Amino acid sequence: MPVPTPVPLLRLNGVSRTYGSRKVLHPLDLSLKAGECAALLGHNGSGKSTLLRIAAGRDTPTTGTVTFDGLPMNENDPRVRARVAVVGDTTACYPDLTVREHLQLVAVAHGVEGAEEWIDHVLAERLLSAHSDALPSALSSGQLQSLLLASALVRPRDLLLLDEPEQRLDPGARRRLAEVIGAETAEGVGVLLVTHDAELARAAADRVLVLREGEIVADGTPEDVLADGYDIGGEAG
Repeated sequence: MPVPTPVPLLRLNGVSRTYGSRKVLHPLDLSLKAGECAALLGHNGSGKSTLLRIAAGRDTPTTGTVTFDGLPMNENDPRVRARVAVVGDTTACYPDLTVREHLQLVAVAHGVEGAEEWIDHVLAERLLSAHSDALPSALSSGQLQSLLLASALVRPRDLLLLDEPEQRLDPGARRRLAEVIGAETAEGVGVLLVTHDAELARAAADRVLVLREGEIVADGTPEDVLADGYDIGGEAG
């Protein structure tokens, strides 16, 4: 008897996105397995962030479907929200909450047991312990980025969606980010990483996809895709 093929953790099937007359994403397919990191690279304006928002259930595709572990992807569905963590931009911070209070809010919302001990661990891991009582306005841009990542790591998750998490991080912090992603996939978490940083993709990803003008033009191992010299853009791209 043939072994059933596991359901992908995340599947985008025939997904496109049009805003008015502007086609941002052409119909595309993408799947992600549990324990896999797929890095999505491309110039600014290539459609990467739009694709991530659709993958997170925060935007509705013009055509196609998105499923998470067989469920329709909808960030308002408690079954999805409990298992999907998203790291986006720093506007997600609450200006009147300290770093620790941000993490407490997330941990309580997701019923994390032993929350304070786990928060201390995540603060130390993200080098934020000395800033635990600081408000977001007192943090550097790199520390704000670390807070966003900490907010995702302090809660349960099976899928982690990262939108350019390397932005505003120094080289050492980027190396630690690659280690975090590796630890996530080792625990069975699926990671979809939108990035401009080819070296981060090389260090952290199992697959690299290149998006150009709303179309996937490459999909393979980091060694194969990055060695092929695709014009993937850079920090200022």
